[in-house]
Amino acid sequence: MNFEIFISKKLFRSDSGGFSTPVIRLAMLSIALGVATMILSIAVAQGFQKAVKAKVAGFEGHIRISNFDYNNSYELSPITDDGSLQNKIRRIQGVKSISGFAIKGGIIKANETIEGIMLKGVGENYNHGFFDECITEGHFPAINDSTRSKEVLISSTLASRLSLKTGDKFLIYFVQDPPRIRKFTVCGIYNSGFSEFDSKFIIGDIKQIRRLNKWDDEQYSGFEVMLDNFNDIDKINRQIYNEIDYNIKSETLMQRYPMIMDWLGLLDTNVYFIIGLMILISGITIISTLLILILEKTNFIGILKAMGTTTASIRRIFIYRSAGLILKGLAAGNIIGLGLAFLQDKFHIIPLDPESYYMNTVPVAINIPLIVVLNAVTLVVTLIMLLWPSGIISKISPVKAIRFE
Repeated sequence: MNFEIFISKKLFRSDSGGFSTPVIRLAMLSIALGVATMILSIAVAQGFQKAVKAKVAGFEGHIRISNFDYNNSYELSPITDDGSLQNKIRRIQGVKSISGFAIKGGIIKANETIEGIMLKGVGENYNHGFFDECITEGHFPAINDSTRSKEVLISSTLASRLSLKTGDKFLIYFVQDPPRIRKFTVCGIYNSGFSEFDSKFIIGDIKQIRRLNKWDDEQYSGFEVMLDNFNDIDKINRQIYNEIDYNIKSETLMQRYPMIMDWLGLLDTNVYFIIGLMILISGITIISTLLILILEKTNFIGILKAMGTTTASIRRIFIYRSAGLILKGLAAGNIIGLGLAFLQDKFHIIPLDPESYYMNTVPVAINIPLIVVLNAVTLVVTLIMLLWPSGIISKISPVKAIRFE
């Protein structure tokens, strides 16, 4: 066994009862709490980013294809596609699905209450996995190629305002020339927690909107593209842009909702600040502990020097000792941080106000590779910080140290 490691382990065993024992315990606790805080910060920040992006993508897809015009309203000029454009997009590696949609503004009248809404029409191949997870009552509209479905999915926000429940019928007034009125049936109620969308959108059959707009079966307001991996969004968007005509545009979530994405970006800034602060605190704590250990073992250091042990070797003994403390603190911190993150993920212990945070509970996303990197960085940085205080050992005189009490 390495001489320095052997002596370091012997020092560990001989510490019980010494005045450094409570300091060592406090240092390990400090490192553990710091690491747990860093893990939870990363888990919550990534959880928020993942959840918010998933909600926006659930309503509009990761990438949206629409007409290239200056129309900023939800109602868009139609795109005509016989299936060739959709087939081109599907062949791009990383594309999970593509589905056409149409949007039409209207006014709901139900139980003597009126509410402005956007009817989003989708086809039978629409990827409604997101809404299936958000449905609290009923089911997603049954849409097929043969008939126009009158079923619609509405949000719990609108259902509450309009006093509607599953099975109820209501009217939507479409302001056009001439005005049109259509009766629909509530087949399901969803709650995404994203009030910005919940208060506006109801989901129905695209054939209803085509009939109102006098479109044919090959016309759409646009297409929503879902991806296998969100990290590929920019690369795939460039590929899609090369496949579409000059009068059509493709936009990512970041381009369509820059304010939301900037808000999510601020979370990263906060996490970096917390990580830096926790590593600094852990470093200062272990430096203080090392100085106390050197003070306590001054006599021992003098004996080692008198026996011919080099200063570098003695420094390594104390650095190995400190590394052992850091590793124990890291282990405890990982257990605490990952344990709390797991409990929050499974049992949703901490709630949130959906009006402010777009969700009902604090989301967490456990990224194991990132946590491994975090532990490695913490260990390396704190060890580097120990190089300066360990240099005090070189200034200790063997004669004075042996007499030191």
